[in-house]
Amino acid sequence: MDNKKRFDIIKIFYRNKNIFNTELIFSSSFECLVSVILSAKSTDIRVNQATKKLYAIANNPKDILSLGLIRLTSYINSIGLYNSKAKNIINLCTILVNQYQGNIPNDRIKLERLPGVGRKTANVVLNLIFNWSTIAVDTHVFRVSNRIGIVTGKTVLEVERKLLSYIPMYFIEYVHYWFIHHGRYVCISRKPKCNICCVRCLCEFNNKII
Repeated sequence: MDNKKRFDIIKIFYRNKNIFNTELIFSSSFECLVSVILSAKSTDIRVNQATKKLYAIANNPKDILSLGLIRLTSYINSIGLYNSKAKNIINLCTILVNQYQGNIPNDRIKLERLPGVGRKTANVVLNLIFNWSTIAVDTHVFRVSNRIGIVTGKTVLEVERKLLSYIPMYFIEYVHYWFIHHGRYVCISRKPKCNICCVRCLCEFNNKII
């Protein structure tokens, strides 16, 4: 795909997608980090349902540690992989309290050293909280990018690097949310809803379902 078509696609998303942020609900950088960790292999709706109750009683590292592993697990047991996520959250809270005075580090390397935080989670937090021009590539972003043809790649890191290279800087902070929303509700995995796709005329997918 040439750069003109890429730019035309991005302009269409900009005009048609009023999604400039995540669907996760949080009110602090710590809540953001925890919610993003919980969202892996789960839906934002389910995460929001769990964290609404959790954050009402514990929404900072010290309070989570006071809550303890067993009680924390009871609040998030409706979420996929809740046992391992609960352990990671307890461990990262310990690190945040002991090393960062309870604050979230504004540094990719330090973020990725926290338990349960990979590159995608770090990118989301850096984008949402610290306004970094990053693109977090999850399964939706990976599928939409490859299927539309805006960039192609065999790994999430390859797709991320190509998106950062080709997408104009002004739009970079929004692309993650546009593509996630598009992948969840339109360009779905098995039967994409090409008939309602805003970029179907420019999309290079060969098996459109009209």
